Amino acid sequence: MRKRTLFRLAAGTIAAGAATLAYASLIERNMFTLRRFDVPVLPTDAEPLRVLHLSDLHMMPDQQRKQQWVASLAALDPDLVVVTGDNMAHPAAVPGVLRALQPLLDLPGAFVFGSNDYTGPVLKNPFSYFLPAREYSEGVELPYEELRDVFVGAGWADLNNARTTLKAGGRLVELVGVDDPHIERDDYPSVAGPVSAAADLSVAIAHSPEPAVLDQMAADGFSLLLAGHTHGGQVCVPGYGALVTNCGLPRSMAKGLHRWPGSDAWLHVSAGLGTHPTAPVRFACPPEASVLTLIPR
Repeated sequence: MRKRTLFRLAAGTIAAGAATLAYASLIERNMFTLRRFDVPVLPTDAEPLRVLHLSDLHMMPDQQRKQQWVASLAALDPDLVVVTGDNMAHPAAVPGVLRALQPLLDLPGAFVFGSNDYTGPVLKNPFSYFLPAREYSEGVELPYEELRDVFVGAGWADLNNARTTLKAGGRLVELVGVDDPHIERDDYPSVAGPVSAAADLSVAIAHSPEPAVLDQMAADGFSLLLAGHTHGGQVCVPGYGALVTNCGLPRSMAKGLHRWPGSDAWLHVSAGLGTHPTAPVRFACPPEASVLTLIPR
């Protein structure tokens, strides 16, 4: 009787695990979700301004459902599009990325790259993400310059360690960004400095939301900080949240809108739209894009 009970428990556990894995890999990772947030960063009496924040597409050439869903977001008619990196996951991914983003390229936009724009993913032990000093492994080189040329050719601002202004929604927006801090390509000191009093809005972006970089951006007066990279934890525990963030950000800030500590800035971390190709699962953390409606303070 005891052996039979143990066998049933083991069989039930295996069945539950298999069902969870099937749900995470076949269903939830394709449950593309649009998040909406109101962010009070504009001057009093200013008209709202809508920012579409996209991140971590990790595009594979055959992911047509994802491409079509992202392309459909053009119907939202945002004032500004911001892409915070990790667009590709395969050397032949550029056409798929462009099928997704082409309808948005006519709008004012800005971008930075992430590590998986430069090199492809490699097979790794998922438990290594719990190690604080995990060694970064590079895969095959990806055609990031080809992607950069398309974005810049469309008029989007390349903010990889750069600073600029552009017009969006009839407003002058000051933008600053860094290349990916996760692989130590960031150089914020080269673009640092107080925000311009002439700008109606100041936005800072990075792929990986490393606190040391965000602190400097907030100290310079940038009121809205945008990042991705975390995948929201990718695999979360209901009622507990993300297990890891893969950066220095606390688990409680793995996704969504947060007030950045010690400043007047707001941070939005996108849970992203893709997954690592060698771990194509999401649980309690569906893929997402976000519309941030900026409103008066």
